[in-house]
Amino acid sequence: MSLKSKVLVTAATLTMVGGLSTAVTVSASAATPECGEGCISIFSRQLGTYTDPNVVEAVLDGVAKVGQPVILNVASSSDPSEDFLPRGGLVSDFYAAGMVSAEVNAHYGNVNAAQIEYAPLGVATGLCVGLATTAFQNEGLTLQPCTVPGTTVWIVDTADYPAGYFTIINGSTTDFSRPFAMTYPRDQRATEVRTQQIKVRRLQFISDERTVPDSQLWGALFGVLP
Repeated sequence: MSLKSKVLVTAATLTMVGGLSTAVTVSASAATPECGEGCISIFSRQLGTYTDPNVVEAVLDGVAKVGQPVILNVASSSDPSEDFLPRGGLVSDFYAAGMVSAEVNAHYGNVNAAQIEYAPLGVATGLCVGLATTAFQNEGLTLQPCTVPGTTVWIVDTADYPAGYFTIINGSTTDFSRPFAMTYPRDQRATEVRTQQIKVRRLQFISDERTVPDSQLWGALFGVLP
């Protein structure tokens, strides 16, 4: 898949095709070749680009258990801790399935959303990237059962952000003026081989145009990582 194609499908491939129970499929393999078509690698605009993601979302030590921290780790085609499958739909679909509240649906019903299931070497674990409780400032991302409503659903807001990048809002948020979104805390050291846990923080608007910092913008890649 060309770089242009990857950018164009970034948000759409998180959410379309077959409803909530069907993994998104594109013509590519994933973080590891064994993960197969449809796996996804999420990276921070603060630290990487589509040509060089640098570090991507990963599970600490690759351990598939509830509460295991979700981090950013050096991108690798041989690291199964970076293998994830997206389950996509609109927020309204997740509401119909009982996975988000009526309030979240009222604010984001027509917006794309996804659950991101940990699938090392393509083997689904039933554990999704999420939060242990309703979102609060600086709460760390962990693996949670994919059946948990709200905290395991992520809203993909493309808004007017740079092409191919988006904010990722947690589905348990109750503050819709400044919702809780995936954030790479900028006080962490990007040079570390293993970086610290990804967190949620309130969206930070840094201009009247509601621009957000790169630490709260994300991209997604399909294909074998370098």
